[in-house]
Parts: sequence; C-alpha cells; structure tokens
Amino acid sequence: MNEENTSKYDSLVFPGLTLERKEDHLLLAFPSEVDGLSSAVYGGGMIRLTRAVNLFVNQDYECSDPVRDMENKLREWGYPAAGCAGLMTAVPLELAAIAEEDIGSAAIFCCVTSAAGNAARAGVVRPVLKAYRAGTINIMLGIDGQLSPAAMVNAAMTAVEAKAAALADLGIVDTENGLTATGTPTDAIVLGVSQSRRYRAEHVYAGTATDLGGAIGRLVYGAVTTSLQSMQARKDG
Repeated sequence: MNEENTSKYDSLVFPGLTLERKEDHLLLAFPSEVDGLSSAVYGGGMIRLTRAVNLFVNQDYECSDPVRDMENKLREWGYPAAGCAGLMTAVPLELAAIAEEDIGSAAIFCCVTSAAGNAARAGVVRPVLKAYRAGTINIMLGIDGQLSPAAMVNAAMTAVEAKAAALADLGIVDTENGLTATGTPTDAIVLGVSQSRRYRAEHVYAGTATDLGGAIGRLVYGAVTTSLQSMQARKDG
C-alpha cells in the first residue's frame, strides 16, 4: 500500500472487504459482522467484529493506558466501539503490505505492518515492559470461509509461525543476545472469519499441511517480509 496507490483497497478475493489508509490509521472493514479472534490491545479476545483499526503512533509512544487512547481515537473518528479491534503501530502506514489468495474452499486477505527495531526472541529471559510500546509487527487477517473455533486458533498459530520464519530468513536477531528473533514484545494479530454458507465445507484444521494453513503461511510470510524490507529501505533512505 505505497504512496503511489489509492488510499482505499478493495479485496480481490473477499467480496466487500476493504482496507482504507486514513491520515493516522488503517481501517479494515468487513462487509458484515464476522467471528473474531484477536490479541489486539483494544477489543481483543473472541468477539464479533465489524472492523479493525491500526493506529499510527510515534516511535517514542509509551503509554500506560493504550486502551483509553484507542477509545478516545474511536470517538474522534466516529467509529462505534462495539465490534472493533484496535492495534497500534509506529510503521508509516503507506508501508503496509497486502497479500491475498483464493483457494476455492476459502479466500484469505492479509495486511501487515512490520518494524523490528526491538526484535525479541521467545524462550529467553529478558526485561519486562512496564508500558505498551508500538514498535511491533501487526497482522490483520480476513478469511471468507467456514472455520471451526479450533481452526481459527490454528490459523492464528500458523500465521505466527510464518512471521517467525520470515524474521529468521531475513536474519533479524534479538539485539540483547544475538539470537534469531521470533517477533517483538508487542506483536498482535486480528483474525476475522465470515463463516459464509456459500462455502460448503467447514475447515477444522489450519496447520501448515492444510490448503488453508499453507495459504495463510505463504501470505503472512510474504507480507511480513515485504513490510520489513520496505521499512529497512525507508531507513536506509
């Protein structure tokens, strides 16, 4: 979603799904209410979703109450709080990466904003953050298809695995120990599933050995890679 492109993107595979780049946020709007699963700082958990927002904040943003800040922004934008998941990013919004694929039994849309300045590795001892930080990797996924609750969790797992694989292949390390990074301390994911009856079969698995999981992995891997490379190119000037 670079500066030459329009600020609104209509999904080519998920009918009615749109992504708009506003002045200070990305707005992912679903055509109707969907089943949501999210680790978003605002509106996280298992909820019914109509939209997800990715708010741009400065790199030095460090607030003890990001939920309040997001609530204030939603009021400012005129978006209903209900059915909304809110993320925060310090990545310039035009560097968001989009990828999508139709596999026949489902269609997957992916949008990623990535920064790895505070890359970290899971499984090692490290300082605990006292407040939210926005240098992060945010993944927004929209799936037009039918998924069981377990498959939704599986889809999120596959997306996170793909993110970690992208970081490893790019050689990104945890600056505190030099080990391969698996993410950042504040990464987040939003998944929305239409549960559309026009798809006959319900997916009950979404691991890497399934058609659905394979597509999710490819899309997330590619989008994370593209976004991180764009961010690095911007820094290199």
